[in-house]
Amino acid sequence: MDWSSFVSSVFVFDDYGELLALVRNSLWAGAVLGLVGGVVGTFVVMRDLAFAVHGIAELSFAGAAAALLIGADVITGSLVGSVLAALIMGFTGLHAREGNSFVGVLMPFGLGLGILFLSLYQGRSSNKFSLLTGQIVSVSSLQLTSMVVLSALVLGVLVLVWRPLTFASTDPFVAQAKGLPVRGLSILFMVLLGISVALSVQIVGALLVLALLITPAAAAMNLTASPVRTVVLSVVFAELAMVGGILLALGGNIPISPYVTTISFLLWLVSRVVRWARERSSSYRSGTTTPHGAPTDAGDAAAVGGTAASSDPAGSLTDGAAVPGSAAQKRT
Repeated sequence: MDWSSFVSSVFVFDDYGELLALVRNSLWAGAVLGLVGGVVGTFVVMRDLAFAVHGIAELSFAGAAAALLIGADVITGSLVGSVLAALIMGFTGLHAREGNSFVGVLMPFGLGLGILFLSLYQGRSSNKFSLLTGQIVSVSSLQLTSMVVLSALVLGVLVLVWRPLTFASTDPFVAQAKGLPVRGLSILFMVLLGISVALSVQIVGALLVLALLITPAAAAMNLTASPVRTVVLSVVFAELAMVGGILLALGGNIPISPYVTTISFLLWLVSRVVRWARERSSSYRSGTTTPHGAPTDAGDAAAVGGTAASSDPAGSLTDGAAVPGSAAQKRT
């Protein structure tokens, strides 16, 4: 395939206005999922659960494939699979290293089950392919309503537990010492994450759900350390990726997922460059590239030592050494 053929496949835009009217439900679904993905993704990155999202997505794919095989509702099957995987991970409560190993075991199992169910399915091949790579044209009014209801449920619960969940996510040991139910909050969030993954699989597919639940939040954290701004930017980036991906995919001949993932990656790449430029500019302004304000030479170290000694005449320096003459003054 030459370059012109590639461009003509990715960007067609024939009868774009007529097609746009046919995917109104998909646009609303993408906007709703962008909102949920941006908010939930902030806690996913904060709690270092990126790998767990991928594991839940594989079980969600298996549940959706099983529902497709038996003729049941695909969203229900996807929801059952993802919530089941989330509950297993939440109740095990494994540490980071053990948790990654557990997810690594769970992922191929779910993917293998999904492939088995799809191989037994005798229906249209497009239905099989959409579970992996997503689709934009088959969101019915009933599916849109269920997405809106489930998304409202996820966001409502998050609002109720926002402060304790944020505390437990940033410093779980201190939160547990303060009496917060850290384990219960973890299980609750895993259930909310499972619902979010099941909703996302319907649009972007099981293989690329990370582009909605991880990349926007990671890009936002490159630009700000404020919790409120992080959530706002994460939602904005997720909306740009979802709605922009749908609009671009409508004018092409390939599935939606490459568009969504490309937009998400470009947003993250730009945010990473901005972060690098800020850090470099800050280093130049401070006149040093040494982290955490460490002295850059012997003169600075002596100045810091002299400042500490002058501000500590009673001999209470952190290294335990007393200022000369202070002990004699005390004895007299």
